[in-house]
Amino acid sequence: MLRALAVDDERPSLEELLYLLNADPRIGNAEGAGDATEALRRINRALESGPDGPDAIDVVFLDIQMPGLDGLDLARLLTGFARPPLVVFVTAHEDFAVQAFDLKAVDYVLKPVRKERLAEAVRRAAAQRGTTPRIPVHEPDPDQIAVELGGVTRFVAVDDITHVEAQGDYARLHTDRGSHLVRIPLSTLEERWRSRGFVRIHRRHLVALRHIGELRLDAGTVSVLIGSEELQVSRRHARELRDLLMRRTTG
Repeated sequence: MLRALAVDDERPSLEELLYLLNADPRIGNAEGAGDATEALRRINRALESGPDGPDAIDVVFLDIQMPGLDGLDLARLLTGFARPPLVVFVTAHEDFAVQAFDLKAVDYVLKPVRKERLAEAVRRAAAQRGTTPRIPVHEPDPDQIAVELGGVTRFVAVDDITHVEAQGDYARLHTDRGSHLVRIPLSTLEERWRSRGFVRIHRRHLVALRHIGELRLDAGTVSVLIGSEELQVSRRHARELRDLLMRRTTG
């Protein structure tokens, strides 16, 4: 059973988060703190208590934008502790996701918080703490990928993805209708989608061959046109890309 601390300076949001956490069967106890300073005092008490002590905390559900010390500041402080609790960010802002996962966050949940999405964050925390999940986890659909937008999980068809851009531990999926951040390294998507016609053209870019409109050569440099966007092809990937495109057009 996980022992949790929820941190949010907005009282209604904190009460809702505590309600959802206490309703999860994997949470043994959930407490609240109204700001990062109060949370830090509570975490210090937990560390003094030890991992098996009565005041121990396994995971902190942490808002980002708070007055004074914000959530990212608190998470940075925790990285200096010998046995810090796990951190799950719960925020209304998508913009801090890359920074959050650079700080080894377990998950990044967008507000308004949905019960199912929070349950997935709890499952991830439980898995890292060695707690057996009580909710079955289903295999993902290979034709779709789940993305989060405004607190809602949507499913994007892999065939609609034109190219993928590396952003730290994240990848940004580009489609004709916009882009989405997912917490999956580019190398993982490269391996997963190789058979679906995706090819690496640069250390930062993975592209779908079927969405390449033009292959351009200019003064020794190679680039591809996808929609209205031109992406550079690195020298080490240029020959493989040309061969793949040739086989695709003559096959």
